[in-house]
Amino acid sequence: MIAAEAALAAALEERRRAGLYRSRSMLDSAQGTEVRIDGQTLLAFCSNDYLGLANHPNVVAALKDGANRYGVGSGASHLVSGHSRVHEELETALARFTGRPRALLFSTGYMANVGVVSALMTRKDQVLHDRLNHASLLDATRMAGARLRRFPHLDTDTLAGWLEDDPTPGRLIATDGIFSMDGDLANLPELAKLAQRYEAWLMVDDAHAFGVIGESGAGSCERWGLSADEVPILIGTLGKAFGTFGAFVAGSEVLIETLIQSARSYIYTTALPPAVAYATLASLELIRNEPWRRTHLAALSQRLIDGARALGFEVMGGTDDETATPIVPLILGTPEAATSMSRALLEHGILVGAIRPPTVPAGTARLRITLSAAHTDEQVSRLLEALAECR
Repeated sequence: MIAAEAALAAALEERRRAGLYRSRSMLDSAQGTEVRIDGQTLLAFCSNDYLGLANHPNVVAALKDGANRYGVGSGASHLVSGHSRVHEELETALARFTGRPRALLFSTGYMANVGVVSALMTRKDQVLHDRLNHASLLDATRMAGARLRRFPHLDTDTLAGWLEDDPTPGRLIATDGIFSMDGDLANLPELAKLAQRYEAWLMVDDAHAFGVIGESGAGSCERWGLSADEVPILIGTLGKAFGTFGAFVAGSEVLIETLIQSARSYIYTTALPPAVAYATLASLELIRNEPWRRTHLAALSQRLIDGARALGFEVMGGTDDETATPIVPLILGTPEAATSMSRALLEHGILVGAIRPPTVPAGTARLRITLSAAHTDEQVSRLLEALAECR
């Protein structure tokens, strides 16, 4: 083993000793509330399939139909020969659904964030981040070479002071709509006011809100009643509540054309398979026509939050149906405590992931419980009973 590889092996061993080593499980079933992993059937509370659409028969049938119509691969980037009519139809539908003039498909949410920030910001500019933003937003800023500043979580007063004190022309405020590890909502109305007052871009990564909140499921901007002028850059993910794959950016005509011309993660990658775009149109139809999924999901989330708090757990999340989200974190403190609880639940036939640093701050290792509209009241009761026993 060469010296460099030996150093890697030593670093991996140190990660194991610190309780931070990550391992993959083998899924032998479709996504759902019950899954087959490593030969065991488990009740799962760790998927981002928030509306239960990843294995919905309508979406599966649309994927098959799309493959029959368009084949499997797109064959090229959007700007060469990979942009099909169904891609265009999905972009138009997403723009209409989010109330934006246009939308642009990306292969992943990570690539969408990288594409936007690198296309709009330079080394002379700065991006102002909520401290708990997703890693892809932070990486996007670093790749662009822009100055990165992180204000304390949800602290709009600190952000306002920074905007007031530093008149740098090129400024972008970046935030998650729902924070992926804490499950709370960004204060978008206040961020929108600050962005307009100080003439800064506002970019919202709505990965965990799109499809889940808002009257029609259009996400955080709909939840807060914010227009395209107030939130000019909206990122949505299709691989979570929509149950398919991919992502998009929604915004003005000028923004989207700029990304087509300049976003390297759009220009230099193969287009999303057209069959996936076709399946996503079926997901969008279900989201529009079945609002009960969002209502049921919110009720399950609030029930779990109330039940876990009654058991004495430290629970992050909403206090009512208006602020409850599908992400319910139980804070356990140390990596050892989180992994121990996860293993104990596994012995009860329940799958919940342990989230440890560096994904979350030191001292806040947790169980990240996620709910789906496909879960039943009885399944949430089973989870609460297991938590009571494991505690």
